[in-house]
Order: sequence, then structure tokens, then C-alpha cells
Amino acid sequence: MLQSQPIFTASSAFASCHAATLVEPVEGELLAAWFGGTHEGHPDVAIWMAHYDGTRWSEPFQVADEPEVPLWNPVLFRDPTGTIWLFYKVGPSVPSWTGMYIRSQDGGRSWSEPTMLPAGLLGPAKNKPITLRSGVILCGTSHEAWQNWACWVERSQDGGRTWTKHGPITAPDHHPGRGPVVSARWDPAAQTLILPEGHRGVIQPTIWEYAPNRLRMLMRATRQVGAICVTDSDDGGCTWSPTRLTEIPNPNSGLDAVRLADGRIVLACNPTREGRTPLSLLASADNGASWPWRRDLETGEGEYSYPSIIQTTDGLIHLVYTYRRTHIQHVIIDPDLIAP
Repeated sequence: MLQSQPIFTASSAFASCHAATLVEPVEGELLAAWFGGTHEGHPDVAIWMAHYDGTRWSEPFQVADEPEVPLWNPVLFRDPTGTIWLFYKVGPSVPSWTGMYIRSQDGGRSWSEPTMLPAGLLGPAKNKPITLRSGVILCGTSHEAWQNWACWVERSQDGGRTWTKHGPITAPDHHPGRGPVVSARWDPAAQTLILPEGHRGVIQPTIWEYAPNRLRMLMRATRQVGAICVTDSDDGGCTWSPTRLTEIPNPNSGLDAVRLADGRIVLACNPTREGRTPLSLLASADNGASWPWRRDLETGEGEYSYPSIIQTTDGLIHLVYTYRRTHIQHVIIDPDLIAP
């Protein structure tokens, strides 16, 4: 590890924050975004952002809001033209989400008016879209319906002007279920997230391309599944193989992966069956078939979760994640320190 620092140490603007995302708008700079407010799902939750100039982070500033309706899960993406997209979700609860986005042509210094995606399209659920070698933009998304979760892929062949939807991608032995919790919700009294666990489901995929039009996807899973799930596509994301379990436990918590320039895969996740600690990095030299290297970044009590990971132009790895819902942590890692 080269460096670990909070993006901000305290904010009078929001008491709780979560779901950070990261992009390199131009070489040497970063943008991070997250949602912040009284607590997850509260009507005052908005999307906040900070700019990194290569040395320090700016003060957080609000970039998107909807009066009296919470915002959720921002995702930053730089398209092949250099345009920065900020996707996010709006709705009183997770099953009612509408997908929105704003765009920047100047590296995040100014932003367009919000655009609402058509109903049925959501944009990326948590993790960054990717641009395939063919030029297709691919968003890994998911839907959290009543006791029933599944992943999907949204594809654009025209730079994001139009989208097609492909799936569903479901958990092994998928079945809807019954349980006391219909969708994820924050319990303010207990200061904890209550998750639906009465079914076998997958959400929030992360995707990489390892050969032209050949893709691999990892997915967050409910505790009835118990492990990160994987599927593959040989046609640029239009169709996907049956989902199978990996060796990595998952406690129904977000994850993200990046394919490095040298072909290795680095995965950030909570590799446990319960809770959202530790937060760890895993590495694979065989396209995710095995994960022999691991380093724990956080091992203390509390929540360390929802990582977003990228490799920047200079080759360094950057990671942001939720730190106990009080702030967002930024870690810089030299890939030479990662084996295999």
C-alpha cells in the first residue's frame, strides 16, 4: 500500500455516507462520488462529490439532489470521448428506483441537467460500466423486486444514446422466497442495514473483458447463496452462461473488480459469511479461476464496504470504500505489491 486517507474527515452537511464510486477524468486527477444524508433512504440523501488533484481532495460538494426523495448508488464512468457520466438512482425505496444520469464535458467541473432513463432501464446498479474493444458500452445492473433479485446487462452501441437490455442472470438454484424484509432498508435506531435474506438472489455485478467480446461477471449474493457468483459471456454480453459459485464467501455485500493492464484481476470485497468486515483485496492470475493472494485492508469492528476500484493511467490502483458510514476512505496501491 502506498497511501490510505479519508476523502474528508467530517461533514456538517451529512451524518452518514455510503456507496462511493471513482473515475479518472484526466491523467493525474480523480473524481469520487457517494450518497450522503441523515441515513440511507432518508428523504434528504443527495449525491456528493470531491475532486482529487493528485495530492489532496477538495471539500465535498453536492452534485445531484431531488427534493424530499432519497438518492442512491452513484456510479462514475468515463466514455471513449472523454465525457464523464454520473449515473444514480432516485426513489423512496430500492424496488421503486428510477435511473438518472448527468454528464460533464470538462472533467467534472460542470454538469448537464439530469436525464431520466426510460422505465425498465436503470443504468449500472453499483459498479463502473466498461467499454468493450468493439466500442460497445456495457453496464452491469440488477433489479431488487419483492423477494426476488436478478442481474441484467444494459448495452449501448451508439455512445449511450440508446440501450438494449439482456438477461436475466440469476443465482444458482434461483428461487424467490419469503421473509420479513421486502427490500433493503436502514434501521435508524439500530444504526444498521436490514437486508432481505429469504431468497436466493444476485445483484450488483462487476464485469471485465479478457478477450474480444469475451466477458466475465462476478456478483453479490444473498446469504442463502453464501458466495460470490460468476458467469461468462462469449458474445459481448448479449447472453450469459449458467451462474456458478466461486470459492469466495459473500455476506450480501457489494464488491468490485478491475482487470489490470498486465491481465491480473484484483477484487475488493468482504470475504466472509457474516458482517461487512474484513474488507480485503484478492488477486487472480488466471482470469478469476482461483484467488491465491489476499490482503486485508480493514479488520476492525464496524462496516467497511462497497468498494470501487480502478487502475489509473500511471498504473497505480485506487480504491474507495465506506468507512463505518462516517466517511469515505481512499487507498492507493502499487500493483507490484500484489501477487500473484
